[in-house]
Amino acid sequence: MATRKRVQKTEDDFIESVKTSLDDAEKLLREAAEATGDKAEELRENALRSLRRTRDSLHDAQDALVEKGRQAARATDEYVHDNPWQAIGLAGVAGLLLGVLITRR
Repeated sequence: MATRKRVQKTEDDFIESVKTSLDDAEKLLREAAEATGDKAEELRENALRSLRRTRDSLHDAQDALVEKGRQAARATDEYVHDNPWQAIGLAGVAGLLLGVLITRR
């Protein structure tokens, strides 16, 4: 249970970080649209830097999710190999429940 709370907090922190970064970039681009000359160029560069950081954060999150998916797949594969009859039983029960739910509609 504590692990789930930690994961949720990490997800919330990440989402908040992305929102903040995007808000900053949007603000900088608005300021750049109103400014001229060197100031506008500097604001655009700052906005682009902020967007790059956000993109990098999203790529890192994607990589982490893919890795977690791979770990879950490996754990499932190991469980099925270690406990084939239990896995068959679970699959059968799941199929039965799914069949009952589908026929009720």
